[in-house]
Amino acid sequence: MNGGPSGFNNAPATRAFVIASALFTIFFGIRGRSSKLGLSSFQDIFGGLHVWKLIVSVFSFSSTPELIFGIFLLYYFRVFERQIGSNKYLVFILFSIVVSLLLEVLALSLLKDPAVNLITSGPYGLIFASFVPFYFDIPVSTLFRVFRVRFSDKSFIYLAGLQLLLSAWKRSILPGICGILAGSLYRLNIFRIRKAKFPEFFASFFLRFSLPSMGSSPSTPSRNVVGTVPSYPGRRAERTYPAPSAAEPPEDAIATLVSMGFDRNSARQALVHARNDVNAATNILLEAQNLH
Repeated sequence: MNGGPSGFNNAPATRAFVIASALFTIFFGIRGRSSKLGLSSFQDIFGGLHVWKLIVSVFSFSSTPELIFGIFLLYYFRVFERQIGSNKYLVFILFSIVVSLLLEVLALSLLKDPAVNLITSGPYGLIFASFVPFYFDIPVSTLFRVFRVRFSDKSFIYLAGLQLLLSAWKRSILPGICGILAGSLYRLNIFRIRKAKFPEFFASFFLRFSLPSMGSSPSTPSRNVVGTVPSYPGRRAERTYPAPSAAEPPEDAIATLVSMGFDRNSARQALVHARNDVNAATNILLEAQNLH
């Protein structure tokens, strides 16, 4: 299972976040200060002298194994930016980080456990918040057994997350749990957060100043017109979607939808109907799946 075509096509915010995490981790690791990063008290958020430490701790992992697993998960979860768009995904990033940090501060003040007097650094809030839509929105496409134990193609992502969660024991479990809670609050749509999005120029900023990605350029969103949805079982007729396109869908767009667990033929039909707009095609497929 992968997150779609290789590279960061249609995922500039994820690309910028991955680059920042790698650079901060390497820089502070070389200087031998990575172990001193991380949240330790409410002063790290509300104390002006600790703002730099807070910002750095959001991006910088405290060890090389955490960096490897963390970057892998961030790279995989770029599929969600492709699904909802960069403007909304930036809101998801900000919401996950801020809420998880506040929950960590609350937990530190309530637990007062010497074993977690310094929470491990890194984007744990964003990574583990992403496991919530991963659990609910990414279907299983392959099942297999190893020594009579049943696994799915999603199991590898869960195992990578478990490794990261247990990397520093209590110091990493706490931010992981807080991240899951933040992702759950986002999914519950508190304060209608799922409808919020940053202005277009924010996504354009990341697209312009991030390193170039490999692969074909993202498709241009097309104008919506009234059309008839594809003939998926149980689907209501006459919804407003882009009119079907005569152009054959690009292979990387089909691969993106197949990687999310959709049937290849259904993915191709949805892309044809959505004029090769991956986000619109994803919505069509998810709605068809929910109606089954």
